[in-house]
Amino acid sequence: MSFKKKVLGVSAVALLAVGLAACGGDKDEDTSKNDGDATGSTESIGKAVDYKITGIDPGAGIMEATERAIEDYGLEKWDVTTGSGAAMTAALKKAYDKEEPIIVTGWSPHWKFAKYDLKYLEDPEGSYGGAEEIHTIGRLGLKEDLSEAYQVLQNFHWTEEDMAKIMVEIIDGEDPKVAAQNWIDANEDKVSEWTDGVEKVDGDTIKFVYVAWDSTVASTNMMANVLEDLGYKVEMSQVEAGPMYTAVADGSADVLLAGWLPITHKTYMEKFEDKLDDIGVSMEDVKIGLVVPSYMDINSIEDLKE
Repeated sequence: MSFKKKVLGVSAVALLAVGLAACGGDKDEDTSKNDGDATGSTESIGKAVDYKITGIDPGAGIMEATERAIEDYGLEKWDVTTGSGAAMTAALKKAYDKEEPIIVTGWSPHWKFAKYDLKYLEDPEGSYGGAEEIHTIGRLGLKEDLSEAYQVLQNFHWTEEDMAKIMVEIIDGEDPKVAAQNWIDANEDKVSEWTDGVEKVDGDTIKFVYVAWDSTVASTNMMANVLEDLGYKVEMSQVEAGPMYTAVADGSADVLLAGWLPITHKTYMEKFEDKLDDIGVSMEDVKIGLVVPSYMDINSIEDLKE
């Protein structure tokens, strides 16, 4: 992914090691405009965060949308750090605990909205699109080869609140498979709607591919447990966003549960349009954008312009 501005690669370790120096103003600069005040005027926001937006892995669709936002809003001074979802949330926690300013790429559903008081910046230019959906995407021929699993995946539909329960358990230290099973045990009526009339199988293998985004970890582990209960042998492989779509398109994986459409993963869907099966929508009204702690005195991406 190439940004008009320089993109800074930052690992989770590096982010923690530097103590988020980017989130504080330069002590040698003139502070007459209250540059270090997280709740101060919007004129100080850029300097307060050193003109940096904390992003995630460079192949993620939200990073492409952030490139678009930088262009749409004329944010020539701003850079976007790349790393991972874990690095982003580590940076957010460190800043939030100290009530320091920070701007991150965000999406919901995500557990951070349950843990912290956050808000999306308004996006009048529509760089991040509107409400989106999460789609289940399969390889061509999946319906014929694994018809029982396909039927479950086609029936699969849940809410942001459902997913959040699993995500919060995981972030609190629970094993993903255990957290997923806890949700299944508490929602047998919902799961039974997905599996109604589906016959059990005898050890057929189905291969899931996923990115280590908290939302996708939750949904993939949950669906893996459901299909294992039906007799499937489930294999899960963690990759980056681009390879995730490539694996399903070339048939080396069977399914992904993280198809954010129509905007976030538009590029991947257009690239592999004739090699993918859009099985169905598992969740509506999901969102991406720029996120800040609610204590920051800023409401719109336009406020980042100076």
